[in-house]
This record gives sequence, C-alpha cells and structure tokens, in this order.
Amino acid sequence: MQQNNGLDKNQLINFAVLTLVLFGALFYFQNRQAENYKNQQKTEQKTDAKTVQDNTLQNNVPAVPEGEIQTVSLKNKDLTLAINGLGGQLSSVMMNNYKAYNSKTDKDDQPLYLMNDKSSSYGFRFKEKNGKVIDTRNLLFTPQVNGNTVTMTASVDGATIQYVYTIMDDYRVDFKVRTNGLAAISDGSDADFVWNYDVLAAEKGRRQEQNHSEFVYAFDNYGNTDYDSRGEMEEDKVTLNWLAVKQQFFTSIIESKTGFTHSTGKQDLVETGKEIKKFSYGGRVKISGDEFNQDFTWYFMPLNIDLLKSYDKEFDKILPLGWSIIGWVNRIFFINMYNLLSSWGIAAGWVIFLMTIVVKIILSPIMYKQHKLSAMMKVIRPEIEEVNEKYKDADAMKRQQETMAVYRKAGVNQLAGCLPGLIQIPIFYALFRFFPNMLDLRGKSFWFANDLTAYDDVIKFPYSIPILGDHLSIFALACTAVMLIYTVMTAGNMQQPTQQGMPNMKPLMYIFPITFLFFLNSEASGLSWYYFVSNTINIIIILVIKNWILDEKKIHAQIQANKTKPKKEGKFQKRMREMMEKAQEQQRLQEQQRKNRK
Repeated sequence: MQQNNGLDKNQLINFAVLTLVLFGALFYFQNRQAENYKNQQKTEQKTDAKTVQDNTLQNNVPAVPEGEIQTVSLKNKDLTLAINGLGGQLSSVMMNNYKAYNSKTDKDDQPLYLMNDKSSSYGFRFKEKNGKVIDTRNLLFTPQVNGNTVTMTASVDGATIQYVYTIMDDYRVDFKVRTNGLAAISDGSDADFVWNYDVLAAEKGRRQEQNHSEFVYAFDNYGNTDYDSRGEMEEDKVTLNWLAVKQQFFTSIIESKTGFTHSTGKQDLVETGKEIKKFSYGGRVKISGDEFNQDFTWYFMPLNIDLLKSYDKEFDKILPLGWSIIGWVNRIFFINMYNLLSSWGIAAGWVIFLMTIVVKIILSPIMYKQHKLSAMMKVIRPEIEEVNEKYKDADAMKRQQETMAVYRKAGVNQLAGCLPGLIQIPIFYALFRFFPNMLDLRGKSFWFANDLTAYDDVIKFPYSIPILGDHLSIFALACTAVMLIYTVMTAGNMQQPTQQGMPNMKPLMYIFPITFLFFLNSEASGLSWYYFVSNTINIIIILVIKNWILDEKKIHAQIQANKTKPKKEGKFQKRMREMMEKAQEQQRLQEQQRKNRK
C-alpha cells in the first residue's frame, strides 16, 4: 500500500504559488479600488459644486455671506445640537455621555459627534410650475428659539417654508415641516428628500468600523427590516418607515410618519481622513392638500439593545447580532449572560473569562463524546490499515465498503464526530457578532488592551506589513499559539488517507491557526481573549480525558464486545450501503460491457 505521510514537493509549491497569487490579487484590487475612489471623489466634488451653483441660480438665492448665517443650539442630558441657518439643517450632533477615540492618546477622550462640520446635508426638493426646483439646502432660514423648540423660517418665490425642531428629553428630535403658499407655485408632484451623510470616525480600528457602518431600514408598517452594507440600495416597491445610518456603536435615524417611497441609496468607503464612509440617500414624501405638512423624527442613539427596544419601532434590528439561530444565541444567551456576570462588578475581561467557562461546561458532554470517538478511531486504526492492505488492489468502492463494515461492527459512528462541530458553528459566528457590537464592552480595558472591542497594539511597527497591518496584537498572538498546541494534540487522532493518491490533510491543519492570526490581529481583542481561554480549556479537557477519564484498554474491550452483538443498521447507514452497492453494481456492468465490446 502506498503511504502518504504529508504534502509532496509539488503540492507545497502549488499551494505557495496559489497563496501568492491570491495575496497579489488582493493588493492589486485594493490599490485599484483606492485609485478609482480618489478619481471618483474628484469627479463628485466637481459635480456637487456645479449642482449647488445650478440650484442656487434656479432658486434665485444669491450666495450668502457667512456672517449672515445664524446658528442656534439645543441641548438635553443626552444630546447637544446645532442648527444652521443655511438649509435650516442640523449641522452638529454631539453625544454628551460618550467620547470618540483619539489616536494620539490611544483613549476615548474626544467629543463624539455624529454630525459636525458639514458632514451631513439634508433637505427637500419641490418642483415649481415653471420647471424650476426649490432645494431647501440652499435657502437661508431665520431661527426663532422658544424653550426647547427652534423654528427655522425661509421664503422663496412667495412661499414660506418652516422647519420646527423640538428636542425631547432623550435621544429624539421632533422635526416638522410646514409650508404656506407652496400650492400657488408647486406643480403638485411629491417632494424629494435628499440626505448626504459622511460618517465620522469614532472608534479605534478604521477597517472594523467601516465594516460595521451600513444602511438599515424598516418597511411594511414596521413589520420588516433590511440592511445594505456594501453596494447600492434600491427599494422602489416598498414604503420605508425609517432609515438609519448605522455606525459600529451609534446610529442616526430619520423616521417619516407617512413614509419614504422610491428609495435609492449609495455608500462608498473613505480610505483616509476623519470620515470613514460616505452615504447618500434619496426618497419621495407625499404632498397632501397642495401644501407640504409632514412630521418626522430624528433619533441619535447608542446601540444599546434595551434602549432600542424601548421605542417599539424595531430599532433593535439595527444591532447586527446575526440572523436566525445566530441572532437568537446572542440575544437570548450571550447578552443576558454578559449582563448578569457584569452586574457582579467584575472587570469586563474576567466576565469574558467566566462566559467562556460557562460555554465549555454546557458543551462538555458533547466534547467528551467527541474525544471518546477519537479514541475509538485510534484503537481500530490497525484494523482499518489491515483492510486497506487487504483490498489495496480492489476498486475504491469495495475498499470503502469494507472500511465501513469495520466501523459498523466496532460500534463506531463516524457521523457522531460532526455533531460537535455543527453545534459550535452558531456559537462561533455569534461571537464574531457579539464582541465588536457590544456597547457595554466599548472602552473597557483589560491587560494589554485599552478597548476590548478593538485590537490591542502594544507591539507597533514603523511601517505597515501586508495583510498584518502596522501592529501585532498580543491577544491574537497568544490565541494563535494555543490553537497550534491544540492542533498538535488533536492531529494525532486524525485518520491517515485510506486511498492511494489522497493527500494527507494534517499539514493543512497547522496552516489554519497561522492564517487566523492575520484575521484576529485587527479584530476585537475581546474575541481573541475569548478564543485564547476557550482553546486553553480545550487543552486541559483533552489532558484530563486522556489521562483520567478514557482508558484505551477499556475502549478496546468495549469494541470487541460490540463486535459480538447483533447490529441494527440505521436508516442513514442502510441508505449509504444501498447507494454504494448500487454504484458498485453499475461499475461492474460497465466493466462487463467494455469486455464484451472487446
């Protein structure tokens, strides 16, 4: 029998070449994307400048000197707002109880703005009977303050447009639009709502924050929600109840009481600077009774799941905890367990440590069965090798049938080894959603990490290394080390190839932890800490099971006893046997036909 002890030279060369090609393609397209983006930005800036100029001329609104533009402020315990006279827009929104990340101090010690310094521009467009377009973003509004309410008033072509802002006692800003005299000049078509929004960086880890910034919206009378995190949004057939631009831990939402129709949106990454992503949205709002009298609400909120639920508008769906069972695991299990443990006054890092232990205790019966199966496979390996040697000259189908017969007689169910992996998949993906989106972990430090929702970068490089970046995360490095140790301890139980020419997969098992380092290096350090603890516990469990719980001699005796017992063939095993027998019969008939033709 030909034995394959590893990847041969050609396979290693092919794997290395393929890896280089993939990395090369990745860098090439990243550079092309950055170059295309810069060119696109230049084009858009020229186009936007021309559009503003054209709209200003259309509306007969002259250029307004900065000194004539009035700005007023509103404030409550949660928000500080600035409303600008040009366009009557919210020009600044600051979160009073949160701070933004400062790269110079490596701390969250800067004011956290969701809107600031012209990062947001929104307004309405009305079509006149003479074909001109009124764009409220170009109009000069005059403010009037009355307590917690500001009324912004502008006049154009004999019509009056008012924006009425009222700051509530939480994260809401009531926004009413009222017109007078619009009926005399409007062509009667619906108004267009336009919102251009440049999301400002607030977190450590630009790429991670970009990945968690996206459109989210509700429709069907708050019955359904959807999101778009990459390309263009186009919703022509539904009415949006609210539209949110979600950041990693905060969100800006505009809700329309009558809804937005014919919605389109676009988003683009920003590679450098204070903005991380550019969003643009356009939708229509009905004009009823010839005048535009509509009610809206702005929400500027942290992504706290209890707060989001309190509004009863499906805002909790903005928090990306995962779909289906993955979201269920986070909402029902991980969030509640974290809240319970953190209520004891324990540091966040040790809360994660205890969470890991709880998960391992719950999964321990499954892990025991998995390791017992591995031990049984190891015991019967000589019999498997004997079958391979005996039927080395037979066809692969026959050899596989005899191998399965050995497993069946020994009472070994190979499929049982898949169960632990299947059960842990939802947990695995749930954690990738939990740690970067858990607001309570934001800014919580632990050992090497200043923020468990971002990477730790104690080890910094003077330059950026491809794929790895400009730092090396200690938590990611420690996690990779224990994953390699765990792989070494479990690789011995992996069955060798049973068919000639099949490669040995063991060397590839060692590649996975190393590649995982490149991924974890820029992810939340809390995630790396969790998997470091998890794999360390796995190593301890293996040692305990191997040295104190499982006895190979007893397992061997159990297997021999199983062979003497009558076997009840399961439905799946019966189906597999029948399929193999049918395939073997077809192969025999094909060989017979070939002989007859000769």
